[in-house]
Amino acid sequence: MTESSGTRATLWIVVAAATLTVMAGAILGPVVPAIQDGLGVSESAAGLIITTHGALIVLVSPIAGSIIDRVGPRRPFVAGLLLYAVGGSAGLVIDAFGPLLLSRAVLGVGTAFVYTGITVLIYERFEGQRMDRALGLRSGANSAGAAVWPLVGGALGTVSWQLPFGVYLIALPLGLLAVALIPEYGPAGAAADGSGDGGSDPESGGTPAAGVAGVLAVVRRRPALLAVYLLYFGANALLYSIVVFYPQLLAGIGTTSSLSISLYLAANGAAGGVSAALYGRLVQRVRRHVLVVAAFALWLGAFATATVADSPLAAVPPVVGFGLGLGLVFPSAFSWVEALAPADRQGQFSSYLASAGYVGQFLAPVLFGPLVPVFGVRGVFGAAAVAAGGGVLALGAGLATRRTA
Repeated sequence: MTESSGTRATLWIVVAAATLTVMAGAILGPVVPAIQDGLGVSESAAGLIITTHGALIVLVSPIAGSIIDRVGPRRPFVAGLLLYAVGGSAGLVIDAFGPLLLSRAVLGVGTAFVYTGITVLIYERFEGQRMDRALGLRSGANSAGAAVWPLVGGALGTVSWQLPFGVYLIALPLGLLAVALIPEYGPAGAAADGSGDGGSDPESGGTPAAGVAGVLAVVRRRPALLAVYLLYFGANALLYSIVVFYPQLLAGIGTTSSLSISLYLAANGAAGGVSAALYGRLVQRVRRHVLVVAAFALWLGAFATATVADSPLAAVPPVVGFGLGLGLVFPSAFSWVEALAPADRQGQFSSYLASAGYVGQFLAPVLFGPLVPVFGVRGVFGAAAVAAGGGVLALGAGLATRRTA
């Protein structure tokens, strides 16, 4: 079956929108000191401008998922893009801390709807190998955004600390394209013309169970969902161990300029983009479990190398190796949720991935930070290597059990 023009349009719109979910915080990272000076606030207060949207994503994503299950993904996705543009670009004209923080909360709400909307649009519009390819491209776009948007923000920030906020307006034309080109879907994957193949999960009796009891009932039947959420949480926590602490490691070997540091983080994102773009082909040849084991092995090597990196050149392989693994784990997690979640509740259960990921990002400094005074910054990456090694052993044991079952 050939890919229709509507399907192609949906793919490229959601791939473009996927870069925005990363941009929400990444584009402002290089200009935090300038924001601090421009607003006349402390460093920690300026940091809240970066992190507030993440807290709202954690809180709002389950609500977004439930709404998407009821009305379909298209309209919430478009509404999320509008909120994203309004909340994100407000910094162009706001120069007071309180109102700017409120606008970042609006951005977080919009991002939650965009993030889960992307996921369910892919689930609804694609299947089989095409879904694997779409999920890989989505993760590749995330990685590309992580590589490109900080460079854009840093460049615009040299003109004005407020100018990077204008880039959020790119969500408006994407929203217009989504209105014009993405077909309308009803709940549970039914297209507006009735051509969808969605339907209610027989295990839920044809209607989604409500509240916490309903979620627990699904998880009891499909406990592998918890393992997927834990995987996504851990991957994001390890990612932010690099985002937060790698600049300190680089400073210890003489690399201190913001441009140089951003290039290392860009290399991490670019490597993830490469492996994610190849994901659709790889998963045709190798089982997802094997790809995730390979990712943890890459992470073990990357973090172990980081503990002994003693020059700017030696610090490159760790970020590249971690990025390559990340591009294999992220699309695998989304694919497993699609396979495990009830058909009429995919928005709800995919939204928990977003919450798990942003909680992992938020907790990374809390989990790894206490190691720095005791073991130095290299202790962070030593602990990360131990965690990755544990992942290799656990996943390897799981594969062995599956083979002998």
